[in-house]
Amino acid sequence: MGSQDAWEPNERKTTGGTTGRRALLGAAVLGATGSVLGLNGTARAAEARHSARGGLQSLPVPTIIGHRGASGYRPEHTFGSYQLALDLGADIVEAGDLVPTRDGHLVCRHEPEIGGTTDVADHKEFADRRTTKVLDGVSTTGWFTEDFTLAELKTLRAVERIPANRPHNTLYNGRWEIPTFEEVLRWQDEQTRKRGKQVWIYPETKHPTYFRKLGLGLEERVAKLLHKHGKDRKNSPVILQSFEPSSIQRLNKLVDNPLVVLLSAVNTRPWDFVEAGDPRTVADLITRTGLREIAGYARGIGPTLDLVIPKDASGNLTTPTTLVKDAHAVGLILHPYTMRNENPFLPANFRKGTDADAYGDAFGAFRTYFATGIDGVFTDNADTGVLAREDFVNG
Repeated sequence: MGSQDAWEPNERKTTGGTTGRRALLGAAVLGATGSVLGLNGTARAAEARHSARGGLQSLPVPTIIGHRGASGYRPEHTFGSYQLALDLGADIVEAGDLVPTRDGHLVCRHEPEIGGTTDVADHKEFADRRTTKVLDGVSTTGWFTEDFTLAELKTLRAVERIPANRPHNTLYNGRWEIPTFEEVLRWQDEQTRKRGKQVWIYPETKHPTYFRKLGLGLEERVAKLLHKHGKDRKNSPVILQSFEPSSIQRLNKLVDNPLVVLLSAVNTRPWDFVEAGDPRTVADLITRTGLREIAGYARGIGPTLDLVIPKDASGNLTTPTTLVKDAHAVGLILHPYTMRNENPFLPANFRKGTDADAYGDAFGAFRTYFATGIDGVFTDNADTGVLAREDFVNG
């Protein structure tokens, strides 16, 4: 999920503070299948019914989507994070946020600026690459993937993006390199064979208007790789997403994959709208008219959780909106983002204590969001999501 993630202003970027981090939930750590996770007969039967169908219909509902992998436990967008998400029971892995290299390859990073997600600052040979750019209207200083060749990026290693919230994840700093999208597609096939179960991925085109202006159009590169690997069909296990509706419209002409329009805060404008002079905001896109238009070229929407249940001035959940009902009425599925276990990312009424990396009542928050009828959710903690779904389905 992209930089427009509504929870991210709560992330602490500096280190320090005491830890109240819970250990991984024991039952979920044991394995990836429903039987190991302790699903009862009702839940297993439901999963079997879904598996008998094709495409999106084969996925359990609500679907648990590993946000950038298992980024609650490993540095995001690494094979370590992706692998763990599957081990913890994620139905889909968000692998990955796609950005280009100077020589046209697609790699998986949260943002094109990689100062916060890699050890690039420690590489003296790249000191002169540090620069300031305007990215979707925001002045951003750091190192950018489009200024590196793939070979250069492969010399870097991933690090934890929010160490203050996740100090335990820094243990794994330097362990994994930056994956390419083509490597992810091969990994997907390998994991599907090993696990005897179809592995799904959920890549995102990042800042597509920005990169198209640089001559590094994302959609054509994505489509070419999906076609090469035979994963560009309606029932292919690859869902594509973007915060820019025009990127999804472009992809709709290139591939037959299920497509999802991501929606940020209600008063924001997609950057392609800004560039095109389109005055509409997300508020316009989530009207019945706006949703009908989206349904003409996409299979679903990925709204912030705040669009499903708004918060009051104190950060407590209020009354659900009609978004779920309205989207379902025009045939759209909803995969909101992002559920995280730590206090700063939970609604205020589900927090416990004040430690930035202590867990709050994530199960209560999952249950509240599931009750709105959403079709799935992005989460940094797939194990928590799977257990919460079990509680909800069998409750």
